[in-house]
Amino acid sequence: SKNCCTIHGPWKKWQRVGRRCHAWFLFLSLYLSLLVQAECNCIKGSPSEAESFTTMSCEPDTPNPPRITNRTKNSLTLQWKTSCDNGSKIHNYLLEWDEGKGNGEFCQCYYGQQKQYRITKLSPAMGYTFRLAAKNDMGMSGFSEEVLYHTSGTAPSMPASPMLIKAGVTWLSLQWTKPSGTPTDEGISYILEMEDETSGYGFKPKYDGDDLTCTVKNLRRSTKYKFRVIAYNLEGKSSPSEVVDFTTCPDKPGVPSKPSVKGKIHAQSFKIIWDPPKDNGGAAITKYVVEISEGLNGNNWDVIYSGAAREHLCDRLHPGCSYRLRVYCTGEGGQSAVILSDILYINYIQLLWAKLLFKNTFGPYSEKCEITTAPGPPDQCKPPQVTCRSATCAQVYWEVPVNNGADITEYRLEWGSVEGCMQICYCGTGLSYEMKGLLPATIYYCRVQAVNVAGAGPFSEVVVCMTPASVPAVVTCLQGRSEDEVESPHYSPSTCLAISWGKPCDHGSEILGYSIDYGEKQPVTVGKVSSYFIDNLLPDTTYRIRIQALNSLGAGPFSHTIKLKTKPLPPDPPRLECAVYSSQTLKLKWGEGTSKALTDSIQYHLQMEDKNGRFISLYRGPCHTYKVQRLIESTSYKFCIQACNEAGEGPLSQEYIFTTTKSVPAALKGKHLNDHTCEITWEVLQPMKGDPIIYSLQVMAGKDSEFKQIYKGPDWSFRYSGLQLNCEYRFRVCAIRQCQETVGHQDLIGPYSTTVLFISQRTEPPASTNKDTVEISRTQQTLSDEQCAAVILLLFAIFSILIAFIIQYFVIK
Repeated sequence: SKNCCTIHGPWKKWQRVGRRCHAWFLFLSLYLSLLVQAECNCIKGSPSEAESFTTMSCEPDTPNPPRITNRTKNSLTLQWKTSCDNGSKIHNYLLEWDEGKGNGEFCQCYYGQQKQYRITKLSPAMGYTFRLAAKNDMGMSGFSEEVLYHTSGTAPSMPASPMLIKAGVTWLSLQWTKPSGTPTDEGISYILEMEDETSGYGFKPKYDGDDLTCTVKNLRRSTKYKFRVIAYNLEGKSSPSEVVDFTTCPDKPGVPSKPSVKGKIHAQSFKIIWDPPKDNGGAAITKYVVEISEGLNGNNWDVIYSGAAREHLCDRLHPGCSYRLRVYCTGEGGQSAVILSDILYINYIQLLWAKLLFKNTFGPYSEKCEITTAPGPPDQCKPPQVTCRSATCAQVYWEVPVNNGADITEYRLEWGSVEGCMQICYCGTGLSYEMKGLLPATIYYCRVQAVNVAGAGPFSEVVVCMTPASVPAVVTCLQGRSEDEVESPHYSPSTCLAISWGKPCDHGSEILGYSIDYGEKQPVTVGKVSSYFIDNLLPDTTYRIRIQALNSLGAGPFSHTIKLKTKPLPPDPPRLECAVYSSQTLKLKWGEGTSKALTDSIQYHLQMEDKNGRFISLYRGPCHTYKVQRLIESTSYKFCIQACNEAGEGPLSQEYIFTTTKSVPAALKGKHLNDHTCEITWEVLQPMKGDPIIYSLQVMAGKDSEFKQIYKGPDWSFRYSGLQLNCEYRFRVCAIRQCQETVGHQDLIGPYSTTVLFISQRTEPPASTNKDTVEISRTQQTLSDEQCAAVILLLFAIFSILIAFIIQYFVIK
């Protein structure tokens, strides 16, 4: 309207002042063309004259956080992209950091025009927080989202050798310390390696974890082993520590042989001997102990010998008494079991002989004396019979052997999975025993011996048996897997859960598959795999999962139960709109947020169709607006968008089509006027894609506040007459593109040229005439923007030198 148009003149004055200062104001050259026309009863009037307005520029949009392009132990290289400048070119970036203190206080790290920066002299394996802001002539933008980046660390130094805490017969307990100089909060893991020289395989890992102690089991007794430890972290492994060797303890020795009589049994003494045990426990025998008990049922045992010899003279005995003997030995590993000898009867019989007279004849024999020999240990038992009732239970039967004069008091049954390492599992008078808790599909060895008062008989021959196969053992190591470990394209964290497990013992029958139970639905059966992902689940739901192995004999027991939760569904795509149309740019808008909502957890992915019909990525981030630039005028473009969050990428939206507008003609420059004629000329523009170009010339005379159109047409010059003397005239011109639309004619008005000033003056008449003539003076050009800036700087420099001179000579001196 008229009121709105009247502000154009003062606004242009401020714009001219801003260009001359060149340091105070810059304005965005975006012109909004307004057309006003009246309409009454569907009869349109002619459009009004077009007026132009210029919006002010402002500080840049908040930039995206800087991203890391390279890092070392002592440096970080950061890079960032240009944000929207909002009409004023960005000339500096401010990068701040917390110096690794983590207290939320930031200080300047870099300030300049570059879009990358390398920070040096940093500490290894340490985190640093950064944020970024952009600055133009209008001010500083807000800071970007804070990001944390870490420098690379160093591999740990060589640790000290492991130390022995305690040694056992089949185990060694070790400990070690952190490498020297390691920070207390740095995560370090350790590998304990052991070498058994008898195996010939070198060092093998026995432990891998974060603890500083480890107990190595299943070792051989009285054997030397070598150990070393290696420390490692994310940056690599240290050198192995120095090798140390430790020896397991010896075991208690075996039972010595039963003592036996050496030589004749006298009335008050006899000598006994015994053999050393077949198994000395891994160390030398240091002492034998012999104990004696008088009578067959006596419970009082007296030590009669202790030493390293293997024979002893038992004296000071009572004639006609029975004695029981037992012997055991001791070594570094402890004391052996005790074994009884045969019961020895010491019979001293006085024989009374009648006095016979020998007169060349013999007298009659005395009455006979009957002497009964002592009983002996039982004979060797026959091999026992073994019947497997199930995969974990077996029944053992044996027969009664010859007792050799004394009733059998007990039977001893030995059982084991290794032939040379059987253990006594039963002592009693029964003729059978039920073995429980056996392992399926495992070979076992057993033998039996009988015992009476005279001692223990020899063991029977060893019997070998094998338990039948059974269902698999329980599944171990059931755990969930992250989505990065699943390579299937059909995996979705919102409707799928990935699990893995360790293969259990098959118990003699090959594992055919696994059954996965995850709730009320039917369990899922899979093949011979060690990982699987369950699909068709509900989003954002917790499931309790357990698994069992299957073979031809049935299903094994269920594993422990784990809880896993599916992620929520990815978000739906937002509605895409075009907020601002122009000939070369389209400003797109989506969602309900603003472009500065960088803290939103939802990310957006904007795509545009290229010339080949494929959609390419334009923008990925949390903003809700994006400006697509470098487009072609009056051209349609296809766009689509999708939203992403921690659950993944959501579906693509429908295709949106937006069309750029036609571009207006460029600004023209007015040319000079002739000295004696008021003729205005301007540049000639070529037709734009077949659309013709016409020109509109306007003038503002004297103190008028408005420009008036004096010419509109295709010519590139115009002669203006009727000038008043001593009056200022300002001319400007613009180009108009006449678009040939199918629906009708449409004009696109370009920006006006800079104003050209003319002053008409009276000139003195020549001597030969008295007539007054009017001459149009030559154009008085004002100073250019660069010249104005140079003049201002020169005046400022002269003023500064003058002030310095005054201070030097009048104040200081």
